[in-house]
Amino acid sequence: MSDQRQLLADSVTRLFESHDRQHNFWDEIEALGIADLLVAEAHGGSGADWDDACAVLQASGHRQVALPLAEAMIARMLTSNAGLQLPRSTISIAPDAAGTLGRDGRSWKFSGVLQSVPWGRDVARVVTTLSFEGQTQVVVLAVADANLHKRTNLAGEPRDDLHFENTAVLAAQSSCREAQHLFYYAALARTAQIAGALQSALERSIAYALERKQFGRTIGQFQVVQQQLALFGAETAAATCASRSAAIAASAGDASFEIAAAKLRANQAIGVATATAHQVHGAIGFTWEYALRHATQRLWSWRSEYGNDRYWSEQLGRTVIARGADDFWLYLTGAGAE
Repeated sequence: MSDQRQLLADSVTRLFESHDRQHNFWDEIEALGIADLLVAEAHGGSGADWDDACAVLQASGHRQVALPLAEAMIARMLTSNAGLQLPRSTISIAPDAAGTLGRDGRSWKFSGVLQSVPWGRDVARVVTTLSFEGQTQVVVLAVADANLHKRTNLAGEPRDDLHFENTAVLAAQSSCREAQHLFYYAALARTAQIAGALQSALERSIAYALERKQFGRTIGQFQVVQQQLALFGAETAAATCASRSAAIAASAGDASFEIAAAKLRANQAIGVATATAHQVHGAIGFTWEYALRHATQRLWSWRSEYGNDRYWSEQLGRTVIARGADDFWLYLTGAGAE
């Protein structure tokens, strides 16, 4: 990690650690420009790349920050690239909108549903992408215009359904990679958060194993516990490395393969990691007051968000089949890069 990126990660870590994970400190996030990290400097942002952004999101996942930070970063970048001017407010994304976008004179209209919108009830606007006459349009919808059905994930975070009927929206064409493949980049952001939450659960499990005594010695001295924690550490390291590799690839260009591989690898790590964390902690790990559940319940939820194991396995499988057995190794190692 570069000195600049390390400084950024350390700064946001201090911010996140200075607040309770359930406390809303969005004003401070705005003041520091964190939500505009991916916005170009020419548009008033930081001009950072995906590697920088994922370092911040990994820190937010480590602290389990209960705010739409990942979604706001992507939404601000999309609207900025599309030339849409919006008032400063909380904002989220909906990568898999179901509906139709149309023109009514000079106005844009949308009818359809945005499902499982992160923090839908708590934000002013939601950004999605839709196709219109063969072109990708970045679309901004006001939550106040929606018929909102409240839902939550396992961690109690809002994942609301928003229904729109012939609603006036803002829209502008965009050809940036993130607009063309919004679902992928949402998955990349979530993968960074997963890596952070895995690290948090691992650290907490190791600390507990060194404190909890059974049969006259700490449970961390038992070989079977050490073996499980070692496996937990290996899974966490694999997910973290995959996340970082995908972020670096996204900063350089098309990263669809790397993102698919990273999200799948992070998803797979969650099963082993959360099982071990709760086995080490026993019953206390499931209690409402204990901090471990803030990480593990989010991990269980995030595993299915922006593509579950089956989804990304199929995406990778299609890529392998399309390349063919003879060319895939060259493609994988970069020797066949176009």
